[in-house]
Amino acid sequence: MSEHDDPAASLMRLLWGYTTTGLTVAALRLGLPDRLADRTRTTAELAAETGSHEPSLNRLLRALAAIGLVDEVEPGRYRLSAVGALLRTAGAGSMYAVARVSTDATVVDGWRDLDHSVRTGQPVFDREYGTDFWTHLARDPELSALFNASMGEGTQDTANAIAKHYDFSRFATVVDVGGGNGTLLASILAAEPAVRGIVFDNPQGVAEAPAELRAAGVADRCEVRAGDFFTDVPAGGDLYLLKNILHDWDDERAALILANCRRAVPDGGRVLLVESVLPARVDPAGPPDAYLMDINMLVNFGGRERTEAEFHALLSAAGFTPSPAVQVGDGEDFLIEGRAPQEAR
Repeated sequence: MSEHDDPAASLMRLLWGYTTTGLTVAALRLGLPDRLADRTRTTAELAAETGSHEPSLNRLLRALAAIGLVDEVEPGRYRLSAVGALLRTAGAGSMYAVARVSTDATVVDGWRDLDHSVRTGQPVFDREYGTDFWTHLARDPELSALFNASMGEGTQDTANAIAKHYDFSRFATVVDVGGGNGTLLASILAAEPAVRGIVFDNPQGVAEAPAELRAAGVADRCEVRAGDFFTDVPAGGDLYLLKNILHDWDDERAALILANCRRAVPDGGRVLLVESVLPARVDPAGPPDAYLMDINMLVNFGGRERTEAEFHALLSAAGFTPSPAVQVGDGEDFLIEGRAPQEAR
C-alpha cells in the first residue's frame, strides 16, 4: 500500500508539514542556497564556512535532500536542486524574498491560533501585534522592503503571460493601483511603447518604484504617486490595474477600493483584476494552494480569496460590467475585466 492509499501515512505527512518550513528557514539562515550555488560542496566545507556542527549540518542536508531542496551526489557531498536554486538571493527566477516573507514569524505564528480567526472572523495577527499587518509593515522598514521585493519576484513572467491574454495597447494610460515598486507596470510599458502609466501605492510601497522604472527604461512615461486607495485613486487613466489587491481585504474594503476606481475611471474605461479565483466547488484532485492562501488571508490580513461570482458581485456593485474570468496560462492568476458604462453617470 502506497502512502497515498494509507490514511495514517497521509495524515502524518500533513501533521509534519511544519517541519519542511523549519528546514527551509534553517537553510536560509545558514545561507546554504548561495553557498552551494552552482557547485557541489562537502559537508565539511559548509560546516567550516557557517560555523556549524558538522554532523548536525549533514543531518540537515540529508533532510533537505529528502524534501527536494538539494541533491546528495554521494555521502557528504551536496548540490542544489532546481527547486533549491529558487532560494538563492539572486539569479533567474529567485523566490528568496517570497520564501523569507512566507516563513517570517509575523506570518507563521498566527497559524497556531487559527481557531481564534474561525470563531471571531478577525485576524490573529491583530490580536498578537496590537495592530493590523499593514500598519505593522509600515513601521518595519526591513520587513517592508522584503515584502515589496517578494511582490516583485516572478512579476516579469506574470507580466509576459498577462500580455498574451490582454491587449494593453488599447489604452492611453494604465494606472497600477497598489503597484508597489512598479515591476508589473514597467514590464507592460516596456512591451507597449505608446502607453503611459501611473504607479500608485502608499509611500512605503512606491519608495523603490523610481529606480525600478529607470532601470526598465520607462521612467519618462510613468509617474509615481503616493496615496491611500481607501480615500481615492489618481484620475487620468483609462485602465485601472489591480494585481492581488482585493484579496488583501474584506468585502467592505474591497468594495471601497473599487468604488474609488469607478469614480476615477472615465465612461467606457476599464478596471482589470489579476487575482486567484476559487472554483465554485472544491476539487479534491486539484491543488490546495488557493485555499491555503485564503486561510492565510484570514489569519494575517483580514482578506480573502474569492470565487468568480464573488468578484463579479463586487464589480457590479461598484458600477462595472464584469467579464468572465480568463486564466493566465497554466498559473494561478486569472484576469477579470470590469467595464464602466458609456452613458453619463
